[in-house]
Amino acid sequence: MCGRFALFTPLDQLAKMVGATVPEQKVKPRYNVAPGTWIAAVYQTSENEAPIIGEMWWGYRPRWASSTGNQPINARVETVATNAYFKSAFSKHRCLIPADGWYEWIKDSKPKQPHYICRKDRKPLCFAGIFAERDDGSLGCAIVTEPGRGSAAEVHDRMPLILDDDSLKHWLAPDITDRETIKQMVRHIDASLLEHWPVSTKVNKPAEGQSEELINPA
Repeated sequence: MCGRFALFTPLDQLAKMVGATVPEQKVKPRYNVAPGTWIAAVYQTSENEAPIIGEMWWGYRPRWASSTGNQPINARVETVATNAYFKSAFSKHRCLIPADGWYEWIKDSKPKQPHYICRKDRKPLCFAGIFAERDDGSLGCAIVTEPGRGSAAEVHDRMPLILDDDSLKHWLAPDITDRETIKQMVRHIDASLLEHWPVSTKVNKPAEGQSEELINPA
C-alpha cells in the first residue's frame, strides 16, 4: 500500500517535469503527508490543454457514492480497471501524485519501524492515481498500487505504481480511455532505481511535525 509520503520538490520544478502550467500558489515542503489531507496532484481536463497542478483530497469517494461510503486511499492495479468503484475513474480521470519518497513499515516490528523509500538519484517520483468529483464538488483521489518490487519489496509486499517519464503524458491523456491501450502505453520505473533506509518512529505520528529530519537515517 501507500499510506504516507513526502513531497518537498518545488511545484515549479514538478510542473516542468510533467509539462504542466506552473501554479501560482506556493506549497510548503511536507515530509509526512497523511491520508485525509489535501495533496498536490497533476491532472488534465482536455487533450487541447496543458496538465494542471492542483489540490485533491487524499481519499476517493465519487459523488454518486453514499456520503458514508468507503473512502479508499489506494486502488490495486490488478483490479482498478474492472472494479465498479474505480473503473470509470481509471478510464476517464487519471492523475499523478508527485512525491519525493514514501514510507512503509517493517511488518511485526515493535515499535513499528518505518523505512523511507526513494530514488537513488533523489529525483521526484510520479505515483499513478485516479480521481473523482466528491459530493461537495472538490476532487478526491486514490494512489494506484502494485506488488512490491526490488528493494521496496524488502519492506512491504505492496508499493505505489510509479510511472516512468515516457508514460506520464499517456496516463494523463483524457482522450485515452480504453483499458488495454492504457496498459500497453504505460510502464512503471525500473525497480533498481529505488533504495530505502530506516527512519525515526516519529513518522508514525504525523501530528508530531513535518521536519526534514524525518527522512534522515535512524
